[in-house]
Amino acid sequence: MILRNVAVRHGRRALAAPLRRSWIRSLSSEIDAIEQSIKNELTETGSIEANLNQLKATRHLIPPLAGIKQYDEGVARDYYLQKSIKKHTAKLGSVITPHYEPYHVLQHPPAPKDVTLELLMASQAHLGHATSLWNPANQRYIYGIRQGIHIISLETTATHLRRAAKVVEGVAYHGGLILFVGTRPGQDEAVIQASEMAKGCHLFERWIPGSITNGDQILPTHAVKALDEHDNEVPGFEHKFEKWKALKPDLVVCLNPLENYILLHECGLNNIPTIGVIDTDADPTWVTYPIPANDDSLRCTQLIAAVLGKAGEQGQTKRLEAAKTGTITWFPPDHLGKPVTADDIKRAQEQRLKQREERDLKEYQRELKADMSSQQDSMLDRYAPEFDKDGEEPLEDLEEEFGDVGDGGEGWAGEMRPFVMTESDFKKIDPQNGLSLSQDLEKDGSEHSGLKPFQFVEGLGETDEEEEDMLRQLTGWGADLDDDEDWQALKKNEAKKVARGKK
Repeated sequence: MILRNVAVRHGRRALAAPLRRSWIRSLSSEIDAIEQSIKNELTETGSIEANLNQLKATRHLIPPLAGIKQYDEGVARDYYLQKSIKKHTAKLGSVITPHYEPYHVLQHPPAPKDVTLELLMASQAHLGHATSLWNPANQRYIYGIRQGIHIISLETTATHLRRAAKVVEGVAYHGGLILFVGTRPGQDEAVIQASEMAKGCHLFERWIPGSITNGDQILPTHAVKALDEHDNEVPGFEHKFEKWKALKPDLVVCLNPLENYILLHECGLNNIPTIGVIDTDADPTWVTYPIPANDDSLRCTQLIAAVLGKAGEQGQTKRLEAAKTGTITWFPPDHLGKPVTADDIKRAQEQRLKQREERDLKEYQRELKADMSSQQDSMLDRYAPEFDKDGEEPLEDLEEEFGDVGDGGEGWAGEMRPFVMTESDFKKIDPQNGLSLSQDLEKDGSEHSGLKPFQFVEGLGETDEEEEDMLRQLTGWGADLDDDEDWQALKKNEAKKVARGKK
């Protein structure tokens, strides 16, 4: 209670106390100074307005420059000269871009001779792996150690890169097939661009094991073309490529050998040279031509792929230029042969058609012969004399008819053999059917060898005149056969011919 009263009492005294005179004096002096400055500004403003009003009355403050040139010719000439120099020298010098363009090296690849140590260092080609991960076989490529990682010698990198570029150029010049491989993320653009420049193949996905050693089974449907020395497609080899084996590359460029050991092993089994980017943790013996560099940097791998692709492009250009002069730098396989032209195809078709016709003709002749044989049997059954079952003696009608014919009258069963019919003779008799008869009717050792011509003539014609004409054509007999005596004389004559032939 006591403390509260004391506080209230002191507060009332402080509020009730009057202002000091020193404070009042200071406040009044500042207000007076502000009012005085405002008055001075108003006075100056009024004097300036008065001066401006006086100047409006005058029209020409500066006298005109009559007779004096408005500009100097030397100044204008110097200005235009400076502008022309700036225009012509604007493209000179270096331009520092604020950011890195990753595809600039692919769009404008440098030539192998343009590779410098500064370019390799800017591409981070000198950075290796930690010292604990190194491969001792890379000792000759290592420049030193910095902050626990190996530094690759850029001079060695430039030397090996130029050597690999020479190899690529030589393979392209001799018409070889180059395969660019890069299976890490981001390397697809580099391998595609390099393969297009070198006119080769590319692979940016997983390598299928056996694509080289067992390519006939893994790559059976891939198209193959035949090109001439000017890279123009040559028709006429389609029938040969149907059973053609899968093509193998002549050179393989691998940007990441660690992930493609199987590919490099298959290339070694088939004697295919390889080029690879070898980091400090990789084995340089996996490839034929190693390039010591940083394989983890996309900028470095893009630079190497661009340089090798440019080298392949130069080799292809030299090959085409040599082809224009008639120089062929490569030779086709020995088993390729010559292309098939339109005349060859037409000739082959005609040959096949001729063979088909000959085959059909033989088949027709075989069928016709079988048909004629069956018809011959039917004719024999109809017109030929019948024999007994043993085939030794003719029937009695033949004995009665020919028993008195021949020397000694031994008849048909004796030494005399009847006339033998031939195929041409029978065709004379029946030219419409063209039937053929066997020249020898002997069966199972029978001595009966044939039939006489008049035996077939009898009964073939509707009249005697027709039978006479048939017999005349068959035997050449020119006499008229009107009476029986002529028939008997003809029969005796034919029997005598057969008897003389047997003797």
